[in-house]
Amino acid sequence: MKFDEVIVELGEFGAYQKKIYLLICMAPFCFVMQILAGVFIQATPDHRCALLNLPNDTYNSQGPWHDALINASIPWSEEDESYEECKIRREPSETGGDPVPCDKYVYKKDPFKSTFVTDMDLICDDKSLVTYASMILMCGMLFGSFILGILSDIIGRRKVLILSNVCMMGASLGVAWAESYTVFVIVRFVISFFGTGIILTAFVIGMEIVGPSKRRIAGNVSNFFWVSGICVLTAIAYFLRDWRYLQIAISVPPALSLLLFTAFLPESPRWLLQKGRTKEAMWIIQKIAEGNKVALSETACQLDDVGKEGETKSIWLVFKHKTLFIRTFIMFFNWLVTSMVYYGLSLNVGQFSGNIYLNSFLSAMAELLSYVFSLCVMDIVGRKFLLCTSMLLGGLACIASMFPVLYGGDDIQWLRLFLSLIGKFGITVGFAVVYVYAVELFPTVMRNSALGLCSFTARIGGILAPYIGDLSGILAGDLGIALPLVIFGSLSITAGLLVLFLPETRNTKLPDTLDDVKKFGKLYSLSNSSIKLENIASVACSGIDNRTFAFESKE
Repeated sequence: MKFDEVIVELGEFGAYQKKIYLLICMAPFCFVMQILAGVFIQATPDHRCALLNLPNDTYNSQGPWHDALINASIPWSEEDESYEECKIRREPSETGGDPVPCDKYVYKKDPFKSTFVTDMDLICDDKSLVTYASMILMCGMLFGSFILGILSDIIGRRKVLILSNVCMMGASLGVAWAESYTVFVIVRFVISFFGTGIILTAFVIGMEIVGPSKRRIAGNVSNFFWVSGICVLTAIAYFLRDWRYLQIAISVPPALSLLLFTAFLPESPRWLLQKGRTKEAMWIIQKIAEGNKVALSETACQLDDVGKEGETKSIWLVFKHKTLFIRTFIMFFNWLVTSMVYYGLSLNVGQFSGNIYLNSFLSAMAELLSYVFSLCVMDIVGRKFLLCTSMLLGGLACIASMFPVLYGGDDIQWLRLFLSLIGKFGITVGFAVVYVYAVELFPTVMRNSALGLCSFTARIGGILAPYIGDLSGILAGDLGIALPLVIFGSLSITAGLLVLFLPETRNTKLPDTLDDVKKFGKLYSLSNSSIKLENIASVACSGIDNRTFAFESKE
């Protein structure tokens, strides 16, 4: 018998599995705080050059005499309608010579008392280092997916989870004491590297102990904990305006999760069976049966007879089949764009006008609505229609949001925020759909490998996102603000239009072989079939978290 049949007999989502599932949902809750903490700890507040020969200079006015000295010392930028941020006159007078770069700055203390940027003066000629820090953070996720995904298959999900939790917690605390840029980016790389291991292995454990018909719910509920993490991060950042205290505070949830994982989280029985450790697997299965108050049949207790996965095919065979190659390219592009735009909008929420804390909360709410929406309508309208329209919606909203920047005044900047939230909604719906769509499009013989490469392209998109989002630091004026939105929007629209060349997969039989792929969409349409989204999980029970795109673990 198959292991899924054992899980069905145990209870597909019984009391024991629910407890374990709620426990592993701490993984996305903790991880998103670490990833999006950069919105606050890497924020760049308003600043200008420190006045010469005035040791107690502040950004805010100290009186009329201070205002006069600022006017005489700091050049006024007509383009930005503000003081120059990086230049000062040699002498405090309107004729004090050509402005020169300065090496000392003062910062506005509202809304932040301090950030890593203000401590290290990562502005003016060094402002690109902030972008590089975000790119290095995303690189950590890429390498973490590669290395820890493989390691979890070798030594087990639970060991990798606990090891990753220890390392992420230590690195999180280490960031708060970082006294140099090099140390900061290295430790943040460690956070994302091991954080990916946490969310990967926790998600896999959760999926591997849940029955096939319940994996749809289980796979989507974790998204709500991700959003909860964003809301909690925003609340903590609101009350702790010093970046070091904020970093220490968000190190507490990983410490708590480490204690709970160590005490209560079992190893995946499916992985144990694949490794031939039948006795250990049986012990865990009996614990599940006791927790669910069910009695196992004699057949279910014969774990030696549990079937294993069939032979897999190399992903490189897609290049020999035109149909599969086209579909693979379209899926790769969609994964890249969804990741790029999602992180581009999430990490740059501070660039919108208004209160950064309110903007972050509204962004989280848009994401929450997108998960509810996709969960409700995915089986009704189909994957193709939903992915296409969501990407088009997100793209059009991003492009439209540039018009308030270029042609509007401060009184309609709320419209830019609103359109950006619509874009966030659309792209997050795409996030929720694209994984399910990929699972249904690729044949069983290479599904794991195909999803692994989709994950790789998504990570590339995440690495590019900070650079595109920070183009405003390279290009001056409104163009620098509008160009990232145009790039994100154009790519989203292109990705949405390419989806039109894919077949619909709702209520269809999943392709098992390469020959099935050639016929897919023609002979395999089962309009009256009872196959639903939850049945897909029976062939991809390892799963991939939509935001981290962790490499799928082979069972």
